[in-house]
Amino acid sequence: MKLVSWNVNGLRACMGKGFPAFLEAEAPDVICLQETKMQREQADFAFPGYHEYWNSSTVKKGYSGTAVFTRQEPLSVSCGMGIQEFDGEGRVIAAEYGDFTLVTVYTPNAQAELARIDYRMAFEDAFRAYLTRLREHKPVIVCGDMNVAHRPIDLKNAKANIGNAGYSYEERGKFAELLATGLVDTFRHFYPDQTGAYSWWSYRGNARENNTGWRIDYFLADERLVPQLEDSRILPQVMGSDHCPVELILTRRGSV
Repeated sequence: MKLVSWNVNGLRACMGKGFPAFLEAEAPDVICLQETKMQREQADFAFPGYHEYWNSSTVKKGYSGTAVFTRQEPLSVSCGMGIQEFDGEGRVIAAEYGDFTLVTVYTPNAQAELARIDYRMAFEDAFRAYLTRLREHKPVIVCGDMNVAHRPIDLKNAKANIGNAGYSYEERGKFAELLATGLVDTFRHFYPDQTGAYSWWSYRGNARENNTGWRIDYFLADERLVPQLEDSRILPQVMGSDHCPVELILTRRGSV
């Protein structure tokens, strides 16, 4: 079973930069998108063979937003965490399957000078509590742009970025708290020491060409699902966004 996550930085723009070809070539069982930047009714495209679920921003059009496209219809789907302060930005979708609940998230950016760090910290606490409630029912898999590089190995210039958005002590601490609830960073599970493995590059300074990047897109898996993990991959060769897709391969044991 192949699960894919991709911050497309505007799905309509990404559609013209290879998204349809990628979807056809990879043929994932489920693909989760972040930063769709659109409402479904704005789309003049369709994805045959996939059920579509959208959670678009209601506070500002052309901003944030998530989507899930899945071959098998989920047992249930919910958008948001049930908290008005956060749900208006369309950042969370949960799709329940037989063996697990798949949650995609677009975690708020703390912004320059950590201008939005308080909102980010409150979101982190609410999201962690939300996942804890879901896990009482069945294991979870969490994917998405989590806007944090966890450890120095996860970005090119760690020392220069200490305290900056995405690599602040506050954000890294919250990510560690999330993992401590019983979630596994699947890429580091398989590749604990791999360097140069990034999923986002600035558009400035030829960052992508020079691989001056950050690993801020993740698949986290409930520790109860570790026996079903086959591989966790980053696909830096795939263009179309300032992020590249990441994917998780699971065994076919059980049901999606």
